[in-house]
Amino acid sequence: MEEQVKAALENVRPSLQADGGDVEFVSVDAEGVVSVRLTGACGHCPMSQMTLKMGIENYLKKEIPQVKEVVRVQ
Repeated sequence: MEEQVKAALENVRPSLQADGGDVEFVSVDAEGVVSVRLTGACGHCPMSQMTLKMGIENYLKKEIPQVKEVVRVQ
């Protein structure tokens, strides 16, 4: 599943980079919880939680049904 998540994040990355941010894969556990790090403008944006849940998490869940949640790590 790790490779699937990394590939899906590559599809999300251009949208984040267009706004000066980026997403970095950290890990995925056996329960389907994906950990990512938001960097650049996304690292300190007040809307980053919405980007994480409504954007990245929704996309990953749609593309990879085993993904249950996406969490942000520092």
